[in-house]
Amino acid sequence: MIDVQDATFESEVMQRSMATPVVVDLWAPWCGPCKTLGPLLEKVVNETSGKVVLAKINVDENPGASAAFRVQSIPAVYAIKGGQVVDGFMGAQPEHAVREFVNKLIGDDVDAEVVALIQQGDEASLRRAVELDGTSVAAVGSLASLLLSQDRAAEALQVLEAGPDDDQLTPLLEMARNAAMPSDEQAAVENELGELLDKVKADDEARTRFLGLLDELSVGNPDAAADWRRKLSSRLF
Repeated sequence: MIDVQDATFESEVMQRSMATPVVVDLWAPWCGPCKTLGPLLEKVVNETSGKVVLAKINVDENPGASAAFRVQSIPAVYAIKGGQVVDGFMGAQPEHAVREFVNKLIGDDVDAEVVALIQQGDEASLRRAVELDGTSVAAVGSLASLLLSQDRAAEALQVLEAGPDDDQLTPLLEMARNAAMPSDEQAAVENELGELLDKVKADDEARTRFLGLLDELSVGNPDAAADWRRKLSSRLF
């Protein structure tokens, strides 16, 4: 990560981008969303091991750079490659969106690394593959399959639910949910929830038990758990 001034913009950003993609983060100390986005950008760019450079520009101190990008609001982020702006966004973004934005600049390198990590097949490698490309069906599916083989269904569910919405992963998702909470166990939990529902408003113990069962159900069937949460809210309020 480098701090860029108006005087160094040409050399540190434009010229550098001829050899290495540069992500420009236009920010200011008073900008709340900038404080959220900045650390995410640094983390994701650092993971590229020098394949992408992060250039931070304080717009209050460097009006020339701000004018060059015609910035109207911050944070504003631009990708510079070969001396040209090739991508950009404004406002704070979630980590997966930031990672996708950065990885597009080095797509071929990322794809090759993900394939190599999947081929290694151990948990650490597969988790790294998912970290590099959370939209990779092969990476997400491989990690989930490994976790399921180790009777770690709840962890497999977390990986799958955070991954892409792809039909190829649906059988694994159903398998993970059933392993985390078999259908007969889910039925027993829902039966008990039904028995407790009329008691939750006046009975603290019943309400505590109800919430505990909801946590159990949310692992195996989050949709069913959400439905029971709505029923609970209607009784309490």
